[in-house]
Amino acid sequence: MFFNSRKEFFLKKSKYQHRRHNKNLLMAHLIFVTKYRKKFLTGSFDEDIKQYLFEICVRYHWYIIRMQSDRDHIHMLVQYNPTDSITNIVSTLKQHSTYLAWLHHGNMLKKHYWKEQTLWSDGYFAASIGQVSQKTIEHYIENQG
Repeated sequence: MFFNSRKEFFLKKSKYQHRRHNKNLLMAHLIFVTKYRKKFLTGSFDEDIKQYLFEICVRYHWYIIRMQSDRDHIHMLVQYNPTDSITNIVSTLKQHSTYLAWLHHGNMLKKHYWKEQTLWSDGYFAASIGQVSQKTIEHYIENQG
């Protein structure tokens, strides 16, 4: 496993990614809610969902800075590449984690979702974050030249 005893996820400290023609630090705060707010993100199922999300991020070269869940939703701070859109990241994470959850926990999930193989609600929350405040950036821009 890749998490500590407080069940907080740490992959790496946020630092700039160096590419051939750019240097970037792009991060987003993402929140996924279980369909119908079902409260089953606990115990080994919760740990498995976090592991699936972690493995998906590794596969796509995204980095989980922090991840924490409550019984019916999960928060992630993800560092991503400038070529990836938030919509693509969210849909990839939700689709793959749902597939893996049903593959390994289908019997448990059938008790909650008997009409369709689902896990997450259709919506999501996403907010971009930066290392400095908006006020600092505005001040920097205003004082150029």
